[in-house]
Order: sequence, then structure tokens, then C-alpha cells
Amino acid sequence: MRTPRSRRVMLATAIALAAITPLAACAGGSSGGSGGSGGGASGTDPESFTVMTANENPTLEELLTKLSEGACKAENEALPIEHQKVAQADTVQKVTLLASQDALPAHTIAGTALIRPDGDLGAAGLVQDLEETGAADSILPAAASTEENVYGGVVSMPYQYNIEGFWYNKEIFEEQGIEIPTTWDDFLDVADQLQQAGVQPLTTAGASGFPLTRLMGMYIFRNVGPDAMEAVRDGDAKLTDEGYVAGAQALADLADAGYFGEGFSTRDGDTSTNQFLTGQAAITYDGSWLLGAINDPERNKIGAENVGFFPFPDVEGGEGSIDQYPANAGAPMIISAKQYGPKVADWVTCIAENYGALALNEAGIISGFEVNEEVTDISPNTAEIQEKIAGIDETVLWFEALFDPKSNSLASTNVTLLTTGQMSAEDYMADLQESIDANG
Repeated sequence: MRTPRSRRVMLATAIALAAITPLAACAGGSSGGSGGSGGGASGTDPESFTVMTANENPTLEELLTKLSEGACKAENEALPIEHQKVAQADTVQKVTLLASQDALPAHTIAGTALIRPDGDLGAAGLVQDLEETGAADSILPAAASTEENVYGGVVSMPYQYNIEGFWYNKEIFEEQGIEIPTTWDDFLDVADQLQQAGVQPLTTAGASGFPLTRLMGMYIFRNVGPDAMEAVRDGDAKLTDEGYVAGAQALADLADAGYFGEGFSTRDGDTSTNQFLTGQAAITYDGSWLLGAINDPERNKIGAENVGFFPFPDVEGGEGSIDQYPANAGAPMIISAKQYGPKVADWVTCIAENYGALALNEAGIISGFEVNEEVTDISPNTAEIQEKIAGIDETVLWFEALFDPKSNSLASTNVTLLTTGQMSAEDYMADLQESIDANG
């Protein structure tokens, strides 16, 4: 099994980002970054600790400001924090321009493709390796594993952290005498029992496409192994191989059995969530971002106490493990290697040591940082997920994570045809592999 902090694979990004101009002009002055050789605070401190965050994420600015007034007051007095904002959609263009002008903020949002080792910022040595900082001991192993999978290194402060799995209605399970399934065969038995009892087993937002491919991808990870999609990207496997086709067939079988209910292919996300939270369906597959709706009594009519969570089950004979959760670490927030001086280093360490507890206390946000103090007044559901995250050592990506943009879109478009019986599992994977070969 891979160790979460040892892999440094150059991974292709799942998200299509705008073409960017190489930053060769910036490479000469960098030090201590993921593309550099040094460790420790070998950069030069700026005049202020400038943090650029997305307009769409005001909470991060608010929480960092709270740290500057509290736990990190000494760090702020030594190097005052200053905030800059950028529209999420303009991030790549803005960061690329600033880097080319040698004006990258000390701490900034960045595009995924930019910060990988083969990306423009990563290759130029402008991205600080967080494993060489005081933040390393405060980043949860699960978050580190996820970052290595996505970015090829631990280079982003994990201010958000999400895992995925099945959410279920405890009251329905208890009424039906159902235990949590740990294998795929058990899961199918549960779905059949619920259906026979007149309960819709599952709900999903089929209109969005990706909720369906999430299920297919997780079957593949459990069946083929955690590196299943890396093998496809690297040309060591094909989606037309038996283990991958089995995943598409498993998804098609769920739909064919009627487990998603009528009209699932045109069901949107809000409708699917409402079906689950009003007791119309017993199970839904979703990420821990669903906690916002679960903890909202206006939306959750079954009661937060009746919502439980379990991981995607094992597939008999498969190479994956039920302990490998699909996860993401939110928008990347990097530290500039060139500005990683002693004062910035103190800021990074202080944030890493204190953000986890603050985010939970103030905003109910689960991060990829350890929680270094007791947190009160959070919901039992949030506490349960936080505990699970703390115990995860290895994570996996999602089905399309390493696809090119055209193949990514095709996966979601054709999955409707797959789940409505208009395309076979073999044809679905063959079309997708053809797209990958042509565009990857």
C-alpha cells in the first residue's frame, strides 16, 4: 500500500484550466519550493502577509482575520496580514500575471494545473512544499494523501476537506432490521430489501451526470484498486478492461433494478437531497458538504439524529479497501516559496496549529488540519465525519479526476444513456477510452 506522504507522482489535473504563458522568467530567483532544493524558511519575508482569496469564499478571510486577532496575534504584529480578493473564475489568469511580474502574494489561491510539479508555478519553484514547513505535523494524513493524489505534493493549506460516502436514514434501517453493508453484495441485498418493503432505496441527481459516475468510479476503485484511474492515464490499463467495465455494469444494474426511483435521470441536486431529507429515499451518495443541509432543520425533516454515514463497501475479490475514501481538499491555497521567510514561516505554522479548531467552532467547517483543542456545540453528524477524517490514512480520487476536458464531459453525458439502457457497459467504456486516446 502507498504511504500517504511518500508519493510524488506528477498527476494530470481533472479540471480544464485556461492555457497559460510559461513563467520561465520567474524560475531564477525561487528557493525552497516544491521544484527547488532547499527546506526551511529560505525565502525572503515580504512587508506584509498578503493573502489572496476568492470572492466566493468570504469565510476564509474572516477566519484568518480572527486568527490575526487571537491565536496568531504575535505573528500578525511581526508581519501584518493584508487581504486581497479575486473572482474564482479569474484565478488562473490573475495568479499567472502576478507570478510573471514577480508579485505573487505570500499566500494565494491558485489553479490546480499551475501548482503541480509540471505546472508553471510548480516547475518554476514558486510553490512552497508544506512538508518542509511547520505545518506538516498539523496536516491530517488523509488531507496529505489527497493532496499528493491531486497536486503531486502537499502544497496547499487544506482549509476545507470533504470525504464522500453513503448517507442513510437510521430510522428506516432500524424499522427494516438492516445492518450497515460492508460488501457490495450486502449493499445490493439492502437495496432489494428496501424495495420489497415499498421504500425507495436510493436517490441520486442523475441530471448532473457526475453523481452517477461517482458510484461507478467507486466500484472501480474497490474492484481494480486505488490506482485504477492512474493506470488508465498512464496507459497501463484501458477502460475496456474487464475490471473497469464491471463498474459500468454495476451502475447500470442499480438503475435497471429501479433502485434510484422513477425519473432519476432528470432529477437535480436539490430534489435528490430533499428526497433523502424528507424520508422519500433511504440512502444517498454524497460528500460531507451535505452536512450543511443535514444540520439545517428547515431542510432536514427526518431529523439530524436519524442520518448516518457509511463508506462505499468492498467488492469481493477486489484490490481496493473500504478504508480508502474519495476526498478533495477544496480550492488550492499555496504559500509563495520566494516569500517563505522566517516571519511567513511563523504564520504558516500558527495557522496550521489553530485553524482546525477555529473553523469548527466558528463556522462548522471541517478542514484538513488537526483540531488541537476541544470543540463544543458542533452537531453529532459533523463530529462523526471529523472523527472519520482523522482516522483516514489513504484516499482516492473520483472517476473523471484525471480525464481531459472532452472525456470528462463525455463521461457525464453518456452515463445517462448507460443508466437508461440506451448504451451497454462495454460501449460506454469503449467510447470513453476512444476519447481519452484521442484527447488525453
